Amino acid sequence: AALGGASRVCRRSRRATMKYSPHVTSSRRKNRKAHFSASSNDRRKLMASPLSKDLREKYGVRSMPIRKDDEVLVVRGTFKNREGKVTQCYRKKFVVHVERCVADKVNKSQVPVGIHPSNVVITKLKMDTDRLALLGRKRLDKDAGASTETEVNMAGVD
Repeated sequence: AALGGASRVCRRSRRATMKYSPHVTSSRRKNRKAHFSASSNDRRKLMASPLSKDLREKYGVRSMPIRKDDEVLVVRGTFKNREGKVTQCYRKKFVVHVERCVADKVNKSQVPVGIHPSNVVITKLKMDTDRLALLGRKRLDKDAGASTETEVNMAGVD
């Protein structure tokens, strides 16, 4: 009877997951608060899209923060398989507006439909000096991680 409280199972979490860092929360409430109250420069990173396979091979990078003049292919939703240029990144609503992805209103005017960046694939990047630098940094990080992995694997060979 004395240990009755200790044997309780938490009803909310259905799976036992281990938290690896004590400095990062796994609380759903705190993660949602951090997501929806993120600043604009944090939202830029949250609004990243995967690159197409040929761009992935070319640059050695899997995803990039999306920006205004990128060309994208919509891969999910009602506008699936539609290609177009990003006309606006609406960070406040976590969506991008793609040309020719519009809804018709009753008064015959057209309004752009917001599409989440995870539902598009970047097919052509708008390049500038900052983006080239970012690609270089991401590639360097990836190469550094790969070299340490091979060093660790080779350490057991001796």
